[in-house]
Amino acid sequence: MEFANIYEDAQRAESYAKLEFPGTYYLAYRDLPVIIREYAKGKKALDFGCGTGRSTRFLNRLGFDTIGVDIAEDMLKLARERDPEGDYRLVTNSSLSNFKDGTHDLVLSVFTFDNIPTKEQKVVILREFGRLLSSEGHIVNLVSSPDIYIHEWASFTTKDFPQNRKAKSGDKVQIIMTDVEDRRPVEDIVWSDDSYREVYKAAGLEVVKTYKPLGKDDEPFQWVNETRISPWVIYVLKNTVK
Repeated sequence: MEFANIYEDAQRAESYAKLEFPGTYYLAYRDLPVIIREYAKGKKALDFGCGTGRSTRFLNRLGFDTIGVDIAEDMLKLARERDPEGDYRLVTNSSLSNFKDGTHDLVLSVFTFDNIPTKEQKVVILREFGRLLSSEGHIVNLVSSPDIYIHEWASFTTKDFPQNRKAKSGDKVQIIMTDVEDRRPVEDIVWSDDSYREVYKAAGLEVVKTYKPLGKDDEPFQWVNETRISPWVIYVLKNTVK
């Protein structure tokens, strides 16, 4: 299957860089500070798939010494412009071979695995995450729920893509972000909870906790389905390989 990472695109990068935490995206980040403080016992963090640096800056505000890595130079250029003091590095083919074993207390990945097309690629990257973890380290992997591709949301629309309903793990799906200027459809890879758990096991990782954030009525957003269906899944993982 041919699959192109849509974020390796200057126009998309510029549009995405202006996005912070509106609407449905707010739910992705809302609970992360509490989750991360519970499981990350040190301050050394790696932000895998940092894009324009939003999640890296987020970790830095939480007090972490963070390195952001990404495969898209257009994204990293904008990250460095917005955060000149930050540490942003280009990685080729998602390789983390330049990082030493056991050196990170937290590996965070936000939305990145939506754009990694195969089980084999996912396993290779997740094994690298495990290799990097300190003895008490944890991985926080935030991904799109399959539900996000078949419903309407405060920040997304999928009504033009009825074919999404038939998609199985590994299939391409489309969605449109409504909070950015670039309204071209985003192409992702859908991946079920069962499929993620198979991948984690194959990578030598154990699921410690799973979170599915829901919107609340007192939050300042016009929720569509967010109060009853979670658009995101947050996995907390630890290494089982000694």
